[in-house]
Amino acid sequence: MRGPAHVAVDWGTSSFRLWVMDAAGDVLGERRSDQGMTAAAKAGFAPVLQSHLDALGVAAEVPVVICGMAGARQGWVEAGYLDTPAHLSDVLGRAVVVGGQNRDIRILPGIAQRDAAAPDVMRGEETQLLGALGLDAAGDALVCMPGTHSKWVHVAGGTVERFATFMTGELFGAVARDTILSHAVAGAEEAVDQDAFRSAVADAFAAPARTANLLFRVRARQLLFGGSAAAARETISGTLIGAELAASLAGCAPGAVTLIASGRLQQLYQLAFDTLSTPVRSVDADEAVRRGLAIAAGAIWKR
Repeated sequence: MRGPAHVAVDWGTSSFRLWVMDAAGDVLGERRSDQGMTAAAKAGFAPVLQSHLDALGVAAEVPVVICGMAGARQGWVEAGYLDTPAHLSDVLGRAVVVGGQNRDIRILPGIAQRDAAAPDVMRGEETQLLGALGLDAAGDALVCMPGTHSKWVHVAGGTVERFATFMTGELFGAVARDTILSHAVAGAEEAVDQDAFRSAVADAFAAPARTANLLFRVRARQLLFGGSAAAARETISGTLIGAELAASLAGCAPGAVTLIASGRLQQLYQLAFDTLSTPVRSVDADEAVRRGLAIAAGAIWKR
């Protein structure tokens, strides 16, 4: 049985995911929690990480590679940014060492778009891109990474040329929780109302400038004509995603979009692309970040 070669950690703002991996990239152990950067900044990054390593019995000589918000200015150790255009292989050479620890811990940098007309940053998504596309990526790719802050990235020959962030997930949470539409979605079942979602995506994609009006129609439609809470929720979601796709696909040459997602987000975005007859190559988000971290570990520790 192969022993652990490294530990891979995806440390987000509100989530923590850790995998113990062997040299072949197979997962030997896994831990997940809500101890993201916000919680870890209070509890201490080192104690949080060590508690998960102890739970899995990981020896002190096993190194750790981390991507995500642990490398932010408010994180454990600031890992900085590479500027676009940035080749994904450049990320590997800029990993920052966490000092004062009993094991070798490295944090990967993010990527920044220092364009005054379109400033943007990513942290963690660069590792997903590395895992999904690989170091020897050829040709052009348009990549969609849904989330609280969805990323759309143009990659050419393994180089991140430009990207754009959309606060779609955060806006959905705010609209569904903190506006008058919270009454419309109260008690919604988990099942996706596909008809309501598809219709909302098509409407917003056709007229993204009317997004605020389309959202209010959710309330008016339910008051005047009835409808389920699930239909209201999916209409809000579809409206915001449709507007995101309208901006992101505008002016793009026809071709497949690489979708890096998992769970409910993968289901919704796949449905949205199907609604718009846009071909998609789907990659599981967990698999992408694990593979990206494994590639980084191999480069850092020369395996």
